[in-house]
Amino acid sequence: MEFRKETDFLGMKEVPADALYGIHAVRARDNFPDRTPFYEEWYRAMGLVKQACYITANSFFSAISNKYEDGNTPVKTISPEVMAELEKVAAEVAEGMYFEHFIVPAINGGAGTSINMNVNEIISNAALKKLGHKPGEYALIDPTEVANVFQSTNDVVPTALRVAVMFLLQELEISINELRSGFETLEGRYRDNLRVAYTQMQEAVPSSFGKLFSNYSDALSRDWWRVSKCFERIKVVNLGGSAVGTSVAVPRFFVMEVVQQLQHLTNLPLTRGENLTDTTSNLDSFVEINAILKSLAVNLEKIANDLRLLASDLVKNGGIILPQKQVGSSIMPGKVNPVIPEFVISASHQVYANDSLISGLCAQGCLDLNAYLPLIGHSLIGSLKLLTASCQTMLENMVKSLEVDARTSYDTLMHSPAITTALSPIIGYHKASEVAKMMKNTGKSIIDLNEELKLIPQEKLDELLKPANLLKAGYSVNDL
Repeated sequence: MEFRKETDFLGMKEVPADALYGIHAVRARDNFPDRTPFYEEWYRAMGLVKQACYITANSFFSAISNKYEDGNTPVKTISPEVMAELEKVAAEVAEGMYFEHFIVPAINGGAGTSINMNVNEIISNAALKKLGHKPGEYALIDPTEVANVFQSTNDVVPTALRVAVMFLLQELEISINELRSGFETLEGRYRDNLRVAYTQMQEAVPSSFGKLFSNYSDALSRDWWRVSKCFERIKVVNLGGSAVGTSVAVPRFFVMEVVQQLQHLTNLPLTRGENLTDTTSNLDSFVEINAILKSLAVNLEKIANDLRLLASDLVKNGGIILPQKQVGSSIMPGKVNPVIPEFVISASHQVYANDSLISGLCAQGCLDLNAYLPLIGHSLIGSLKLLTASCQTMLENMVKSLEVDARTSYDTLMHSPAITTALSPIIGYHKASEVAKMMKNTGKSIIDLNEELKLIPQEKLDELLKPANLLKAGYSVNDL
């Protein structure tokens, strides 16, 4: 393999001759030997942010050149040809091109400087190749002076993270709503199919599968609403703020215009922070967002656990039949496991762990900057992707094919002491308790015992046991 030599103020490093990355990325790879891959979504968002920066910078340079036609400009400008190539390559990065040359691992130090410089190197070297030069010939396009024009790691990298998060939030919103709709369909299909409701894992009162599925669709409706509000928290960016939000060494034109360019490129409701130093130093919005994601994870785990339990061999009469998705054992013939609920539960606990990590590291922000943005961002993106995947697989691989054994569930309810609660307004609590005990001891149904004990007229019992009467909100005197 042929190598080229690159230098920085720390010394020299050899870089593969055809690599689009450079010395800064090589140092990061050597210094951070963990190989947890960086998320492509964040990489693509870096391309969009860089593209917005180049468009804005080029407008500034054009205005300067027009004002100083003699070429004696007070600031160093970059040629329109170079700026055009930078913009093209940044757009390609936004499409995911050259990602194989991004070698910085997800977990790294330096507040994201390695992330920014690896992207700068990729953009510089790809642009150089387009202009007929070799990678590493930085006299024309330098990763720091040119590709990083008017930028700082501390405004570009967190802005790109927010862009990536907003795109992922859009995907999550859709997946939550589709899952909610799936449960709403089940709610309508099984609205009047009766079941035993359980409290503390004991048979309690009559209910229906429609009620059960409505619990899930309503919870997911709240999750959808909460997630939709995340955009208000994440949309404020510090692009143009430079190192700590004071916009030092950045033209005012750039500060005022660059976020608008990013809005145009992304079609996202981004807005420049009113206090850029606050937006740079405080990352509490990430804590708030992941807390909302944690609420969704809690609901998904609750749903997955419920359905797994009702479909389990431990609860023979739970009435839920989950679709069989995988062979469950390499040694036990015919065994099928509830792999979809298990995946969702596992993903939920990873979100909980991410929430703790994000909270702790956001609190570690020191004075004017948070050095731990790389792992904060990695964890937040991970939570979003896991929750979207959970919603999607729960819908496609479980909810759409889920079945209810309505006949068995109805029979179970008629033989369950839980049904006596419906009789207690008529025969009284103590008498109902005696009947419940007899049902448990004899295994007889409420219909058989009523015929035997003459508790209430049979036609009245038949009317009482209709789903419409068992499930309506309370009773009136006329009902009795």
